[in-house]
Amino acid sequence: MSEIVDKRSAIIEAAIAVFGEKGVEKATVSDIVKRAGIAQGTYYLYFPSRLAVMGGIAEQVVARMLLRLRAQLDGLSPAAQLDNLAAAIFTVVEEQHQVMALLYSGMTQTDEMRRWEAIYAPLYDWLQQVLEQAHAGGVIDADVQPRYAARVLVGAIESAAEQVYLYAPTAPEQAQAHRAELERFIRAGLGRQRG
Repeated sequence: MSEIVDKRSAIIEAAIAVFGEKGVEKATVSDIVKRAGIAQGTYYLYFPSRLAVMGGIAEQVVARMLLRLRAQLDGLSPAAQLDNLAAAIFTVVEEQHQVMALLYSGMTQTDEMRRWEAIYAPLYDWLQQVLEQAHAGGVIDADVQPRYAARVLVGAIESAAEQVYLYAPTAPEQAQAHRAELERFIRAGLGRQRG
C-alpha cells in the first residue's frame, strides 16, 4: 500500500512542478512521468488523463490545510478555534498560492471539478465538529446549522484569502485589514462576539 501512495504522491508532486514550470496547457504526461521517475504506463494506473491529476493536487492542498488547522487549533476552546480559523486558512493559502493558482486553472478544464465537494469533505467535517461543540456550548447562535455553516465558512474564508494572495499583490497591512473585516463578518454571522 505504501508503494502505491508513494508513486501517487510522486506523480502529484511532479505534476505540480511541471505545471508550475511549463503551465497547465503546455505540460504533458511525458514531462510529469520524467520528473516523477516512473514509466508512462504507471501514470495511467493512478490518473486516466493528463488533467485528472488535478484532483490529486486538490486532495493534497486540502490535506495540508487540514493538517495546519489541526496543528494550530485542536485543543483550543471552540471560541478560540473560531477566532483563529481565518488566520490559519489565510496562512495556508499564502503558503500554497502558486499551487492553488495552478489547481484552479486546471480543475476547470477537467471533470475533477465535480469531485470538489468530496475532496473538501474532510475539512468540512472537521469544521462541522468545531461548530457543533460551539453550538453545544452556547458560543454561537442557536439558529446556526453547523453542517451548512462549515461549508459557508470554508468558502468565504478561502475566497477572501484568494483575493488577497492569488489575484493581485496585496500589502501586508491590507491583507490584515481584509482578514480583520472577514473575522468581524464571521463573528456577526455566527451570532457571537470575540472572546
